[in-house]
Amino acid sequence: MRRSMLMAAAAAAALSTSAPAEAAGTINLLIWQAYIDPSILSDWTARTGIDVHQTYYDSGDARDEVLSNPSSDIDLVVTGENGARLFGDCGILKALSPDTLPSLSEYDESWTRRCGGYGVPYLWGTMGVLYRSDAVATAPTSWADLMKPGEPMRRHIAMFDDHNEAFVPALILLGKSINANDEPTLREAFQTMKAQAPYVLTYDYVITSIQNPDVGPGVHMALGYSGDQHVLNEMTGKERLWRYAVPSEGTLFWLDCMAISTRSKHSEAALDLLNHIAGAQSAARNAIALKMPTANRAALDLIPADMRENAEIYTAPEILAKSQYQEELSVSSVQSRRRIISSLVQFRDTR
Repeated sequence: MRRSMLMAAAAAAALSTSAPAEAAGTINLLIWQAYIDPSILSDWTARTGIDVHQTYYDSGDARDEVLSNPSSDIDLVVTGENGARLFGDCGILKALSPDTLPSLSEYDESWTRRCGGYGVPYLWGTMGVLYRSDAVATAPTSWADLMKPGEPMRRHIAMFDDHNEAFVPALILLGKSINANDEPTLREAFQTMKAQAPYVLTYDYVITSIQNPDVGPGVHMALGYSGDQHVLNEMTGKERLWRYAVPSEGTLFWLDCMAISTRSKHSEAALDLLNHIAGAQSAARNAIALKMPTANRAALDLIPADMRENAEIYTAPEILAKSQYQEELSVSSVQSRRRIISSLVQFRDTR
């Protein structure tokens, strides 16, 4: 559910033409940027002699384009729970069980079923509002703070050009399901998003846009995910400059799954790497390093109590109770949503 720098075309080119996937002893991992503790991968490489090559994507749409490409050469992928089920049912992702992946037994069934039998629960969290504490005096408490901002926020907001996530704030603010398919609801959401457009500086994901010197300094508030604030603070070198808030109306309660491509030329090595990443020791190390929650039951005992009690990391149950999961959208809904996003970006570019 997070981060990166590469657009879909670049990612697709890297995976369909580059040498690493063909070279003996290399596993290709398709993942958000800064989304795994590098030492976990280097430990596995030290044990097996097999390198791990990471290719980054910066939206779910970009990832899905690569995953759908028959010529893409990936072994492991981090995808959302809905994507795991859809691509698994289409035969693109490998079915997994505790018999083939022992670390799966460390996860409760309430988590594993969300990956549809085609992935391991990786990290989970919420969607919310990221804000610069030196530019936003009062912490956002509602999606209206992002979607109906005051004049000081004009051209200081970063949104997200993904057909799923970009609609979450508007739909929740309207009291609708984030999985709405009907045209009247999507048109209503579009009007809310269009009214916000004059305040939007960029529709590039905040982790991408913050690295652009022509855009990054102007971003004061952004749509993002729990955990993004830590990456932004690392990038700016200023601790607690960026903060994160979950609106009171509820939000998206997301789960990312790590899965194996059925096209993998190194499936046994990929399975071994996935088991290594998903095991309790690695899951705890990864959660601590990224300051994000893990779904691994056995790993929880290895995580410091102050981290487990941190509401910015482990979202309060009352917020999760008001939040929604992503579900499969109709084809017409996806098409409508993508048209809306394109029109918003064009509207921004012509201002």
